Amino acid sequence: MTSTTLPGTASPHVTPGRPALLADSVTLTRRSLAHWRRDPGPLVAALGFDIVMVLMFAYLFGGALRVPGGGDYREFLMPGMFAMTMVFGISLTTLAVSTDLDRGITDRLRSMPVSPLAPLVGRAAADLLFAVLTLAVMLLVGLAVGWRAHGGVGDTLAAFGLILLLRFALVWVGVFLGLLLKGQQAVAGVQTLEFPLGFLSSAFVAPATMPGWLGAVAEWNPLSATVGATRELFGNPGWGGDSWVVQHAPALALIWPVVLVAVFLPLSVGRYRDLDR
Repeated sequence: MTSTTLPGTASPHVTPGRPALLADSVTLTRRSLAHWRRDPGPLVAALGFDIVMVLMFAYLFGGALRVPGGGDYREFLMPGMFAMTMVFGISLTTLAVSTDLDRGITDRLRSMPVSPLAPLVGRAAADLLFAVLTLAVMLLVGLAVGWRAHGGVGDTLAAFGLILLLRFALVWVGVFLGLLLKGQQAVAGVQTLEFPLGFLSSAFVAPATMPGWLGAVAEWNPLSATVGATRELFGNPGWGGDSWVVQHAPALALIWPVVLVAVFLPLSVGRYRDLDR
C-alpha cells in the first residue's frame, strides 16, 4: 500500500479504532462541507425548491384546502413541510455517495488506513448539518407566511429534534441507495420515489380524505408519524383522526427512525465492505 494520503484525510500511521473513527469522520465531514462551499449549486437548488413548495401550497393550493376540525391551513402545512424537506434530502445523500463512487474517491479511501466506517459517518454528519441549515431556512419561510409555534420552548425544540431524527434515519436510506445504485439515472429514480413517499402521508392533506386503503397506507407512513407528533408539539392544528396510529404518533415518531436506522445502517456498512465483490 502506498503511503500517499488524500488531502484532508487521516495519516496512514493512525491505528484504526474509536479515536481514529472520530478523527477520520470529522475530517471527512469537513471534506463534504468544503465541497459544498466550492460547489453550492445543488444545495441552493434544493433550498429553492423547498421554498417554492411552501409558497405553492400556502398561496396557490391553500385556499382550496380545509383543515378537518378547522384551523389555519398554513399552520397545518408547515410541520408537514418541515418533515417533507427531510424526505427530499434522500436524493442529495444518494447523489453525493454515488458521485464519490463514480469518481473513484470511495475506492481510494478504502485503500488507505482510514477507519472503515469514517466515510459513512462523515457523510451522515455532513448531511445532518445541511438538514439543520434547511430547517433554519424553512423556519424563516414559515414565519414569513404566517406559521407560528404555540407550544412551549421545550415542546418546540422537541419537535425539531424529531424532524432531525427522521432526517438522520433517512440519511442511511440515501447512503445505502447511493452504494447500491450507480449513475445519474439511478439518482433520478430516487428523486421520483421521494414524491410518493412524501405526498402519500398526512403532510398536506388528511388521510381521511383519501380512499380507505390509501388513507391507511398514509397513516402508517413514517413521515405521517413525525408530522402528527410535531403538529401536536407545535400546537398546530392536526387532522383529528382517531385510529391507533394517529393516537400514538409521538411514540411512532421515535420508533420509525430507530427501525430505519437499525435496518439501513447495517445494510450500508455491509454494502460498503462488499464493494469489491
